[in-house]
Amino acid sequence: MSKEKTRKLHQQVKPYTFADHKKSTIQIFNTIVPLIATWIIAYIMVPINMYVAIGLSVVAAGLIVRTFIIFHDCTHGSFYHDKRKNNVLGTITGVLTSFPYEKWKREHAIHHASSSNLDERGIGDIWVMTIEEYDEATKWERLKYRLYRNPIIMFGFGPLYLVLVSNRRNRADAKQKEKNNTYLINAILLIGTSLIIIFVGFVPFLIVHGISMYIAATLGIWLFYIQHTFEDSYFEEESEWNYVKAAVEGSSYYELPKFLQWLTGNIGFHHVHHLAPRIPNYYLEEAHETTPDLQYATTITLKTSLDSLRYKLYDAEAQNFITFKTWKQRQLAKANETRQNRVVKHSNKTRIN
Repeated sequence: MSKEKTRKLHQQVKPYTFADHKKSTIQIFNTIVPLIATWIIAYIMVPINMYVAIGLSVVAAGLIVRTFIIFHDCTHGSFYHDKRKNNVLGTITGVLTSFPYEKWKREHAIHHASSSNLDERGIGDIWVMTIEEYDEATKWERLKYRLYRNPIIMFGFGPLYLVLVSNRRNRADAKQKEKNNTYLINAILLIGTSLIIIFVGFVPFLIVHGISMYIAATLGIWLFYIQHTFEDSYFEEESEWNYVKAAVEGSSYYELPKFLQWLTGNIGFHHVHHLAPRIPNYYLEEAHETTPDLQYATTITLKTSLDSLRYKLYDAEAQNFITFKTWKQRQLAKANETRQNRVVKHSNKTRIN
């Protein structure tokens, strides 16, 4: 990736890095307002028709994902030009999605600055181990990694941990502004949850908010996972790491049906987003379509995305992901080769004697 090509890419997408206040405001009315309305109607329907209430909770989950994209754009300062507007709306959408705004803004910025960098993993990333690291890991470390990468744990228990534990506390190195924002959002969530339970009851709360938040968090983890975990994803050591290659080759283009694309706020154009985080969600598709070089990004569909669940370890030498099964086969092959070498060595020694 030459400097000239990098400069050209940035020039091509630059026209899309400016927020359109009208488009942004429309998204508030076609996303956040319907979300709140859906929640209210779902609560009203709980004593009338439980199935309808559950169905509305599923609809609300999709709207939460779309609300999170607005939250996400605010953390990048791309939803509005005005920093204060982004911060206020980011905090409001943080409450609606149960995400701490300032904390997530910092961790996500670190993710963008170090995505696909093998020497800078750990903050805002899906845990990835290389083959060499896994070979050298203890049995306990391997078990933890296997559990973490298990779909049942990642997509079953992961959403609960994310919403109830990880999002509710700050990192040890957090500054006071970040801490105060997390405290504020936690306090609003505590008060809001308490009021809902007082007025409608604990069971309706679990049905409506419990279902909608759980499904939304699961979808969020899936989207993040699939857009950085595919067979030929780019990872490189610090000395060879390139920001543009990390964006275009280390992030996928998740091609979704139009409705799902709308519901997920175009985040499937993840390679475009990583190249230029200041592009608002409503310009990502256009930036992709008008920039030929971006169309070479790895394209993943709903069907092919399921294959990524098998990829567990990164082969830094071959620059691709492999499965645990492939790793085991390699280990058996190495063991057989070692035994054969020992037999040959012993046979040669016997003949000499």
